[in-house]
Amino acid sequence: MPAGSPGADHTQGNDTGTLAWVTGQHRGRTGSPPGGGRYGLLLVLLVGTYVIAAFSGTKLATEGQVVLFTAVLLTALRTALLPRPWPWVLAVVTVAGTAVTFWTWLNGARTGQATEDFWNALLLLMAVIMVVRRVLAKPEVTIQSIYGALSAYLITGLMFASIYAGIDHVTTSDFFADNQQANTQTFQYFSFTTLTTLGYGDFTAAQNGGRSIAVMEALTGQVFLAVLVARLVSAYRTPDRPSLPGGRRLPEDIDGPGDDEDRD
Repeated sequence: MPAGSPGADHTQGNDTGTLAWVTGQHRGRTGSPPGGGRYGLLLVLLVGTYVIAAFSGTKLATEGQVVLFTAVLLTALRTALLPRPWPWVLAVVTVAGTAVTFWTWLNGARTGQATEDFWNALLLLMAVIMVVRRVLAKPEVTIQSIYGALSAYLITGLMFASIYAGIDHVTTSDFFADNQQANTQTFQYFSFTTLTTLGYGDFTAAQNGGRSIAVMEALTGQVFLAVLVARLVSAYRTPDRPSLPGGRRLPEDIDGPGDDEDRD
């Protein structure tokens, strides 16, 4: 078959279709550019994850966070555009690790709960690294870049909440001062009030370890907002107007700068 014919790469396309979807490299020339990541779905998933944990105190909803966080990482992986074979390797490790945490949860041990919390934190850490990496690598700032930055911000808050929960499960003393209740809802509340540096004061870490992590989260939140989000918002531009039919450009674009003034 002649090179360049429509069916020349049909077999190869079928073989690599799944991997192309995972890595986000399935878009053709007429579609979105390869360097772009779509983070609208990720942002919706993160908001849903937070709301489910915040308004549902059931054990099933709390333990189900590991599944949602796995979906968050796989969604971030899908937009990361990593070279082969890393997408498959990370996906397999993620699913296997999630299965192990479910097994430890079924045992009901305190260490099993801590393992799940720290595994959640690791999933979210990998997700935020991939999202920030892709957002910073984009050649231009689009609305998807802003969605990605907001997603990374939410992931960071959820990640620190999982770290606090893990610390609470591996220590014998109370995490919060004044015997405040420690659960998924209060950890998320404490995490996001710390990340945004609101500092209401109704929940405070009682031990030095928790206080140190809280300071790191507050610094992370300040740097994130002051550097990444502010830069993206200030650099954001609306898409350019479409070119003329046939790809023709205006005469002044062809002639070069200054020609219009010379004709005047």
